[in-house]
Amino acid sequence: MGLVVEIPDFLTATLGFAVYLLGAEINARVAALRSFNIPEPVTGGLLASLLVLLLYLVFGVELSFELNTRDFLLVLFFAGIGLNARLSDLIAGGKPLLILLVLTLLTIVAQNVIGAVGAALFGYPAQAGVLFGSAALIGGHGTAIAWAPEVSEATGLAGATELGVAVATLGLVLAALVGGPIARLLIEGRNLSPSRPEEEHTVGLPDGGDQKSGIDHLTVMRVLLFLNLAIISGYVLSEAISAAGLKLPLFVPCLIMGIVIANLRAAIAPKAPPVSRTPSLALISEFALGAFLAMSLMSLQLWTIAELGLAIAVIMTAQTLFTVVFVLWVLFPLMGSNYRGAVLAAGFGGFALGATPTAIANMTAVTKRYGPSPIAFIVLPLVSAFFVDIANAIVIQTIVNF
Repeated sequence: MGLVVEIPDFLTATLGFAVYLLGAEINARVAALRSFNIPEPVTGGLLASLLVLLLYLVFGVELSFELNTRDFLLVLFFAGIGLNARLSDLIAGGKPLLILLVLTLLTIVAQNVIGAVGAALFGYPAQAGVLFGSAALIGGHGTAIAWAPEVSEATGLAGATELGVAVATLGLVLAALVGGPIARLLIEGRNLSPSRPEEEHTVGLPDGGDQKSGIDHLTVMRVLLFLNLAIISGYVLSEAISAAGLKLPLFVPCLIMGIVIANLRAAIAPKAPPVSRTPSLALISEFALGAFLAMSLMSLQLWTIAELGLAIAVIMTAQTLFTVVFVLWVLFPLMGSNYRGAVLAAGFGGFALGATPTAIANMTAVTKRYGPSPIAFIVLPLVSAFFVDIANAIVIQTIVNF
């Protein structure tokens, strides 16, 4: 066993900021990355993860990162998504929300069918296909780790946790790379544009715009105050949900309370200085998301992928091809074949293979370049935060117990 070096949380955060800025510098110099809407933290994070892999392969040194700050940034980001949610958008997003939910359920089933067939072809138990499928892809690292012991118990498969983590790791990488090109193909190929280009950006500021417009110390402080209020009340709601016997990630109650606080404030004090849909909130949201993603990608243990060799390469190629075809030929038409549908296509490509933050990063890169799509930033997190874990658990449990 090689040397394991623990990187403390403060240093992890510092490295994450540096990696984010490195990605921004590389994207500024490489036109192809901008052209295909590759998010800046993805560029820096993947480069850093390759350096970590090189360190492991050449010197046998494994870097282990403490990620407490990263996890807080995710909560901060989703609180910001909640503050941006107007009641009118929630109503307008009803039909797209329902469609996206149904498509997500179909994707969960399809991923597990592909995973089961691939597992059987390479000598794994068919039930282990969930670790090549939705448990690790739509579910991500947390779901894969949670279900791996049950798969191991049901099948006798050794190394189930390592398998799930490896698939989730590769899925996260692929998710960060496919969304931008999908959006570029749809938007430029069909000459799409936002229906309301004058709307505010909910995450990030537009490329080439005045980065200081509407931002000063008071607007930033006001946004931070309401983000903190959403997080504090989200903690209280989380405790109440736990006491009721339900289990949800902390960012979900914080998202809910952000929605409640923003809409109550708009109803009670409509003339108060704005917080929602402001450049300050968009900037803070992008910072939180970008730093989270940079830290997530730089901490990937890519050597776990190589240990699975041909099986993971073939099955993940099939999963990626399915996702791209499904997004282009099913999701995009059902979402109206319009600009919002293209933005959601980029997000769903990231969500289906990776995680919600990757999906939002993909959509942010797209909207910064082509224009805003506020409803897309409401619909996708609602599906991924509220519905997916429950639906995924039902499908996985059915397959494992089959």
